[in-house]
Amino acid sequence: MRFVAFVAAAAFLADPDAMARTANVPDNTINTDAPAASTDVTSERSWTLSVSAYTYIVPDDRDYVQPTISADRDWLHLEFRYNYESLDTASAWVGYNFSGGEDFTWEFTPMIGGVFGDTNGIAPGYKVTLDWWKLEFYTEGEFVLNTDESSDSFFYSWSELSLAPVEWFRFGLAAQRTRVYEADRDVQLGVLAGFSIKSVDLSAYVFNLDENKPTLVFSVGVTF
Repeated sequence: MRFVAFVAAAAFLADPDAMARTANVPDNTINTDAPAASTDVTSERSWTLSVSAYTYIVPDDRDYVQPTISADRDWLHLEFRYNYESLDTASAWVGYNFSGGEDFTWEFTPMIGGVFGDTNGIAPGYKVTLDWWKLEFYTEGEFVLNTDESSDSFFYSWSELSLAPVEWFRFGLAAQRTRVYEADRDVQLGVLAGFSIKSVDLSAYVFNLDENKPTLVFSVGVTF
């Protein structure tokens, strides 16, 4: 037995690669320093929820609040509006989000909606946002095909062009076309000023400045 052990030891020492081969044999231990595979790359983006309320102070007419709730996930856009097409009327929407650009960015969401309440109909619509430098142009519109009375079909729109000299403040121009309340002008023009505090946006609008009693709009929006 001593002779056999001696021969085995001699053979091991005579082969210089034996020690290296022995050292390279895996010991089945787990390398805790290796980074774990990330699932964020393949997982879909989470939901983004936005809630806003526009308060209209209309001279010689009924004041009202127009709330909007929207939810986005990847390409999917869902939205609910009230008092937008007309008073005591709701609308539900589904759309597809497109976006692109770097220095000049754009977002485009074509939508289709159903309108129900005092006004009933089907409405194709859209949302568009263009951003460059400190400038932003936003517009949304819809054409309501009134199923009760086709002659009451109407195109609604809201547009803003704003400059943000600092991240938390913006000002600019606004325009709207609506039939929610009676107005002497088909398209109403106005000015806007807005403030942002983290995920909260506060804005004020004044339409028809040249009239004795302009229309005032105050909005608050929160994004989650």
